[in-house]
Amino acid sequence: MDARTDSSPVDLLIVGAGPIGLACALEAKRVGLTARVVEKGAIVNSLVGYPTQMEFFSTPELLEIGGHPLATTYYKPRREEALDYYRSVAQREGLDVRLGERVEQADGEAGAFRVVTSKGTHEARAVAVATGFFDQPNRIGVEGEDLPHVSHYYKEPYRYSGRKTVVVGAKNSAAKAALEINRHGGDVTLVVRGDEITTSVKYWIRPDLLNRIKEGAIEALYHTTVQAITPDAVRLATPDGERTVPADFVLLLTGYHPDYSLLEALGLTFEGPERAPVVDLDTMESTRPGVYLAGTVCGGYATSRWFIENGRIHAARIAAALAGLPVPDLQPQGQP
Repeated sequence: MDARTDSSPVDLLIVGAGPIGLACALEAKRVGLTARVVEKGAIVNSLVGYPTQMEFFSTPELLEIGGHPLATTYYKPRREEALDYYRSVAQREGLDVRLGERVEQADGEAGAFRVVTSKGTHEARAVAVATGFFDQPNRIGVEGEDLPHVSHYYKEPYRYSGRKTVVVGAKNSAAKAALEINRHGGDVTLVVRGDEITTSVKYWIRPDLLNRIKEGAIEALYHTTVQAITPDAVRLATPDGERTVPADFVLLLTGYHPDYSLLEALGLTFEGPERAPVVDLDTMESTRPGVYLAGTVCGGYATSRWFIENGRIHAARIAAALAGLPVPDLQPQGQP
């Protein structure tokens, strides 16, 4: 998909080859527009970084793009099935996807953009940004955060077996990691800033975690924050004073945010404490004419506002606006 060298101008240049970026290319194609996708990593790069065998909250029809059915062995698709699905849709549709191209600069104006990437230059009438948020972790800003045994991502439990792991966070990523590591023989301490495991944790995961905490299989420290990380321990501030917990590994699963360096370089405007980019929700056009936004990037720090299932409508709205067609009467589907 990324072997093409044609550099002729296109109607729409899409930044990000995630599910919504691919949907933007598909919808543009459906209304007779030319589209090209540039992606700094792999196809659906965020999903590549998701935990092994992660189960989506949504049923398959809510994850589908371009009318292509998503077949699954389970009631809800797994990460590996979604990876194969989105890749195969891009291939079957013959989408122009350029991988390993990081956007470095975007000059020009609506109707005549010039986008410079790490591999070349692209000209386009309009630009759509669909970069998601998973590549930018929320750092906690403490000493030791960049030590080699510390990570902001969790993949699978096997390396933590028989070891002491401190997991920081109280949402889905932290809950899943704590449970899986515990089940595979790891010693887990869960550090939670608030007073509970958040109620937004998936309904089949939260009760399981609470039961493991209740029985003492996992230690949970509430109202607790990390003060510093050393090569073999984590220093914590707890309601009972400072405490040091031994740690072979530390997982800082405290969430993620959009790439603001790119959004700011594009000259966009933001609003509210969530720093959500300002867009026209009918067309998804930003305050910079000709630059559109799609998917989770639209929520700023509120990363739970838009998902694949309710972000797909952005792709159809962008395509319609650029083609001069009526805005489709589409409503967001599904719940996060």
